[in-house]
This record gives sequence, structure tokens and C-alpha cells, in this order.
Amino acid sequence: MNGGLERFWGADYDHNPPLTDEALHHAEQFLRVRFPSELVTLWRIQNGGYTQGFVYPTRQRTTWAEDHVPLDELFGIGASATPSGIHNVLNSKYMIAEWGLPSNQVLLAGEGHWWIALDYRRSSDPCVRWLDVDAGQDIELAPTFSLFCMGLSRRMLERGV
Repeated sequence: MNGGLERFWGADYDHNPPLTDEALHHAEQFLRVRFPSELVTLWRIQNGGYTQGFVYPTRQRTTWAEDHVPLDELFGIGASATPSGIHNVLNSKYMIAEWGLPSNQVLLAGEGHWWIALDYRRSSDPCVRWLDVDAGQDIELAPTFSLFCMGLSRRMLERGV
């Protein structure tokens, strides 16, 4: 990601309250994971919401595009696991059951038919995956969240991407 972490978030106000150590600990206990440090750093700047409008390049076609997936938002840690419209990783368990997604995922972005997730199926150090329910796509985007962040680029509006 070009521009550093401080330039990751968009200028919106649709995000969770500031992240506390207690909320982070609760979320890790509830989801039974340890979040990547780069993700926690982003949440400490802003606890979820809209990004600057990034894309992540792919080597294979996805249902979203021929060569990329979007990252227009990133979920944060909400106050509870009650399903809501706000960007909340605590909704992951509910959404996994609702959409028939693979277990041991923490959903970072998505809108029902597709998701970008931290995948803890094989390791406590998650990779980042693209999951598309309708197409049956389960594609590794990056082996770590850090490499995922490094691969992000700003959406090219003039190309219509």
C-alpha cells in the first residue's frame, strides 16, 4: 500500500468507536484468534470504515474483475456480535453460518456474495482469502495480512476500475 497506514482510511464517519485494549482482547477471545499486528495498527488509527478505495491484484479472474478485488471498506471491532450494518468483525461467526462459508475465517470486507477474510484454517498466522459463495471461489490473495497491505493500490478512477 503506497502512502503509509495514516493514508489508509477514507474521510467518513461510519466506523466503530475507538479501539480499546479490552475490546481487542474480547474480540480475540470471542473469535479464538490473534489478529495480525498490522491490522491492529490500522484499527488503532480508525476502528473500521471506508478506505481510500483500494484494489488488490489477482493472478486469476474472480467474480469481481479479471485482475483484482476491491477493498473499499475494512471491518473493525464493534461493541457486540449482534448482526448489524456497521463494519464489525464480530459478525463473522453469524455471517459464516448464514452464507455457508468455510469455518475459521474472520471477515474483513464483503457484501454477502463475496468476502475478503483472514483464513485461520491452516495456521494461527492467517492468510488473506477471497471467498465468493455463488461461484464457489476460495482464492488465496496473500500469505499474510502484511503482504496483503503491501499489495494494495489505489483504485484507478480514470480507467473505470
